[in-house]
Amino acid sequence: MAGEDIHKSCLVVKWSGNEYSVNVDDSFTVLDLKKEIKNVTGVLPERQKIMGMKFKGKPPDNSVLLTDMKLKPNTKLMMMGTREEELDKVKEPPPDLPEVINDFDIEEDEIAIENREEYLAKIERRVKDYKIEIMNEPRPGKKLLVLDIDYTLFDHRSVAEQFNELIRPFLHEFLQSAYEHYDIVIWSATSMKWIEVKMKELGCTTNPNYKLCFMLDSSAMISVHTPKYGVIEVKPLGVIWGKHKQWNASNTIMFDDIRRNFIMNPKTGLRIRAFREAHMNRHKDTELLKLSKYLKDISNVEDFTELNHKYWERYRPKRKHDKTESEDAS
Repeated sequence: MAGEDIHKSCLVVKWSGNEYSVNVDDSFTVLDLKKEIKNVTGVLPERQKIMGMKFKGKPPDNSVLLTDMKLKPNTKLMMMGTREEELDKVKEPPPDLPEVINDFDIEEDEIAIENREEYLAKIERRVKDYKIEIMNEPRPGKKLLVLDIDYTLFDHRSVAEQFNELIRPFLHEFLQSAYEHYDIVIWSATSMKWIEVKMKELGCTTNPNYKLCFMLDSSAMISVHTPKYGVIEVKPLGVIWGKHKQWNASNTIMFDDIRRNFIMNPKTGLRIRAFREAHMNRHKDTELLKLSKYLKDISNVEDFTELNHKYWERYRPKRKHDKTESEDAS
């Protein structure tokens, strides 16, 4: 789509006795439409049933482009679905939370999509429409650390007698150490209600030794199409960078146990080892301790894009006398 204009239009969604205007454009898939509907109705995409849409004689799947269905502007669609559970019910893992065990590799044979016009347009829409609730103001001069929750900080599916047994070892020590050089943002692929409850239960929103800057949910993600794997949901850091100009690829690092989440920012993501089967692994998991050291070691690096986070365990910071010898030799 490079070089082509993005044509925008509006659809009308009828739900629960009300009509809602939903802005779309010719890059929208069915999933993108469902996400926009979720923003105005509160009904999760997985719980939506949209009437009146057909593709090749049957209901379309999430990857179908709206333009392929030739929907006219102001077309009225009826949607059936219920909002997510009340706050006291979101303490349990949402049933729609993806269970991803075998993450695929995003390697050189996967086409470069981070600069595709249609995906940049999606990011621009998120920058414009997604509202970030600041918990603690960004601090001048601090780099940015973006963290996933599930299997990164917490094992949300294992069974335990006590909640604390599911927290990844050294979580609070890790966050306290990181906070010295980084502002901390949480980004999870689920609803904001569940994120807020979970971070409170983890003790991360009230800890006196560090502060969270803000949190993002699934509504800030975008869908992209890859030749190998079809439509996938990803976390484009451009949503944050578009709203907070002090951060960019040179001073941001993102931890996630799913590599595909940073396909739009391949040089900025670090795939953390997933924390699973907490009852078996919590006594030997030291991932956060090791990553604390890595974050501290790279905190003085001016441009993170010069690093290869894939090999973070091999990283060795330059010592002062090494730098002096290098300068003397030149």
